[in-house]
Amino acid sequence: MAILKEIYEKKVVPSMVKKFGYKNPMQVPKIIKVCVNMGVGSAKKDPKLLDAAKKNLALITGQQPLVTRAKKSIAGFNLRKNVPIGCKVTLRRERMYEFLYKLFNLAIPRIKDFRGISLKGFDHRGNFTLGLQDHLIFPEVEYGEVNKTQGLSITIVTTAKKDEEAQELLTCLGMPFRKN
Repeated sequence: MAILKEIYEKKVVPSMVKKFGYKNPMQVPKIIKVCVNMGVGSAKKDPKLLDAAKKNLALITGQQPLVTRAKKSIAGFNLRKNVPIGCKVTLRRERMYEFLYKLFNLAIPRIKDFRGISLKGFDHRGNFTLGLQDHLIFPEVEYGEVNKTQGLSITIVTTAKKDEEAQELLTCLGMPFRKN
């Protein structure tokens, strides 16, 4: 069993039942999925960058990424319809918990001048989106093999109805939010 899932079941559920006064432990919000997206806008000029991004995203998440394509042509961006422009992975169950544990405990502490994650990433429906500027913070990525650093977007989808519940859930799981 993943460490984070065990923490959720043994520590987070009882503390959230006590804090929010849920009548049933099944009412406690849980994480449904984690979506990791890596946009590679320069892949239209150099397709090798997309292959490198796919390889790195597969190393980071442990799952084969799906190539995303442009939905429509945009002349201002020199973009044509169906041109590959990024890759994404949707993680669920055990892989999701393993990825989040690695993110909270290994990757985020490696960010330079880190002061905590901003609370502005909530969408008022209990979901949280985090943007990272550099994928090299993950320990699986070899620094010497990377030609160009890529940013990535991580969306954590929860069953929480309010942002306050989702924030408490993620804080209990170990996400280091910024202290105001």
